[in-house]
Amino acid sequence: MSTWTEKLTAEQKKETERQMALYLAGAHEVIPASDLEEKVARSVIEGRPLKIKLGLDPSAPDVHLGHTVVLNKMRQFQENGHTIQLIIGDFTGKIGDPTGKSVARKQLTDEEVKENARTYFEQFGKVIDMEKVELHYNSRWLAKLDFEDVINLAGQITVARLLERDDFEKRMSDQKPISLHEFFYPLMQGYDSVVLESDVELGGTDQQFNILMGRHFQEKFGKGKQVAMLMPLLEGLDGVEKMSKSKNNYIGIDEAPAEMFGKAMSIPDELMIKYFTLITDLPLEEVRKKEAALESGSLHPRDAKMQLGRAIVALYHDEAAAEQAEKQFISVFSKGNAPDEIPAVTWDGPADTPVTELLTKLGFLPSKSEARRMVANRGVKIDGETVEDPKTQVKIADGMVVQVGKRKFARLNLNQ
Repeated sequence: MSTWTEKLTAEQKKETERQMALYLAGAHEVIPASDLEEKVARSVIEGRPLKIKLGLDPSAPDVHLGHTVVLNKMRQFQENGHTIQLIIGDFTGKIGDPTGKSVARKQLTDEEVKENARTYFEQFGKVIDMEKVELHYNSRWLAKLDFEDVINLAGQITVARLLERDDFEKRMSDQKPISLHEFFYPLMQGYDSVVLESDVELGGTDQQFNILMGRHFQEKFGKGKQVAMLMPLLEGLDGVEKMSKSKNNYIGIDEAPAEMFGKAMSIPDELMIKYFTLITDLPLEEVRKKEAALESGSLHPRDAKMQLGRAIVALYHDEAAAEQAEKQFISVFSKGNAPDEIPAVTWDGPADTPVTELLTKLGFLPSKSEARRMVANRGVKIDGETVEDPKTQVKIADGMVVQVGKRKFARLNLNQ
């Protein structure tokens, strides 16, 4: 029997190759890539859109650029006419994904799931067209399974296979408990793919086990097997850890343009091309040109980073905001000026305050020890003057400007 790729006309082959190049760009792994090519070829021949699945357990609704790596890949499928299946895990979310967890996740209430999901929709709309998304809540089918159905589902997988999962294996070796209900999370995520007959499931590399469960259960239930498309995890501004709010190394997609641009300028040079590829809408050909220019020295890393900052701000705000953010950055950080708009903070503390206490009360730094280190590193200014001694007592004055690092400013208003 001939394959779908063998049936392509010259024009259809060209279109299939175009889409495949787009989808593979930036992907960490596609399991298997040959299946994806067959699915795309069939879609081109039959004019049938592929079903592209992304499952979400809305436990942390603040979206940052790390989350958009998968969303941008989903947008590419959407722009080529494929169907996006967005799965809100209102049922699985009550268990919580054990991926990367050394203890069982806190189970969410219905109210928490719904509120977090609403926040997701608002933020996802900045990346994909939510009006063209198939929205599914997996409680619609999972809540209807009776105990016999659950037993039958569990009978399609071995305990040995489940224990291959890294986090389960580690917890076993560390003699940490694993609750039985946690084993059912990947089973339920896999069953989602059975119900929706998904062609491709997207996720980060840390989701490989869960996504392959969908492929496994589709085969067990006599369905066509989905392709697992695994996207790399995006390092944060520190260049080491995965982007995360808890690591404070993130750029949030709801942040103000100036803050977003300023953070983008601290992205490590060696990660710029990865950021261009994964979190902007710049065509692949343009990214390759920038990469070649950086390697040849014809493009300075600082200028490339400026372009990256503008691209990020323009995506989540607009071109005018991106241009203004760039001008402000140049004015403040290249020329040493204060920004035009400094946030006002009402000060109701003592008029004579240790600088470390001032910084922590303003929320610039989480602890006095970190405040001392910032002062010692000459990262604190009061009315433009660098504070050099961590033991400095600051005489608070109305209108005083406090600066920490390159991006944090506050103008004090006395509570009179």
